[in-house]
Amino acid sequence: MNSARFFLVILIAVLASGLLLQGGNQPAAGVMPVGKAVQIKAPLGLPPVLIPSDNPPTAETIALGRRLFYDPILSLDKSVSCASCHSPQFGFADSRPVSEGVSKKTGTRHSPPVVNAAYFKVQFWDGRAPSLENQAEGPVQNPVEMANTLVTVEQALNADPSYREQFAEAWGPRPITYEMVEKSIASFERTVISGNSPFDRWKYGHDKNAVNAAVKRGYVVFTSKKKGDCASCHTVGEKYALFTDNQFHNVGVGVSAGEFTDVGLYAVTHNEADKAKFKTPCLRNIALRAPYMSDGSLKDLKQVIDFYIGAGNSNPNLDKEIHVLDFLSGQERSDLQAFLNSLTGEMPPDVGPPKILKSQVSKR
Repeated sequence: MNSARFFLVILIAVLASGLLLQGGNQPAAGVMPVGKAVQIKAPLGLPPVLIPSDNPPTAETIALGRRLFYDPILSLDKSVSCASCHSPQFGFADSRPVSEGVSKKTGTRHSPPVVNAAYFKVQFWDGRAPSLENQAEGPVQNPVEMANTLVTVEQALNADPSYREQFAEAWGPRPITYEMVEKSIASFERTVISGNSPFDRWKYGHDKNAVNAAVKRGYVVFTSKKKGDCASCHTVGEKYALFTDNQFHNVGVGVSAGEFTDVGLYAVTHNEADKAKFKTPCLRNIALRAPYMSDGSLKDLKQVIDFYIGAGNSNPNLDKEIHVLDFLSGQERSDLQAFLNSLTGEMPPDVGPPKILKSQVSKR
């Protein structure tokens, strides 16, 4: 056998082994939904939602993702769903400083809100997931969250006749894989967007009566470089406002007595300068999602404002934009809080628990 034929035989053997190791349940990379793509309409104050080319949303995948989001079938003991830690009742976040997973286990970070997560370039407080699709793999496998495996989820869903039918409608008649699960959840989450708040109607809808004078004064405090300068990180544009720069900053959270208690972005980059840096959260619907910060340590918006009045904790990585704001008057602080309250917007009507879930879960 000549050398060319020898290497060809080896290559074929390696490829065949890889296919066997993947198992029969694995689809070709980039499985696509079979339905017609639908448009996700952005409300007043928000830009168009960016859609990945390998996961166009369809009515079927969105409905399936909604069901999966609320179904505890994803967790090992069927006790925890995505909504357990990202509840619509609390702005798709959690009212507890840290959430409870399987067997009441807890982590160290506050649940980030799902609302408007479609606009983030990366996911999680430390940005370790590059997309909503990839993010949906993390909690399932986290030992203090759902404590499950992707394979076990596939097995549970393939054993459920109603899920087999719904997945077939969304993805075609084939075995259910976790790629379909994460893409469906991501498509649903891209519909969980909120805008058209009183602030939006005033700023972008040009309705001068949409907010009161305190909100208008609070907006000046929020945006002025000489006042709060909050918009340096929580950006506001001329046509829309994401209220996040999609960057990472050290604002004094994750540090105690000069020691880093949560290294944040450093865990991903291993860059010393990134210690205790966390992703800038979107401020929309902020009044609904107490407590606050990446560790859930601040119980209400007044405490958040007071935190920045004192510029948080001193540490070598404190962001250069963070300054002591003790010169703000009591009125300015009150106005700033009024402005934050004006950011509570409308939610789509079909992002709560689906009816099918109640009947299916009761039969398990």
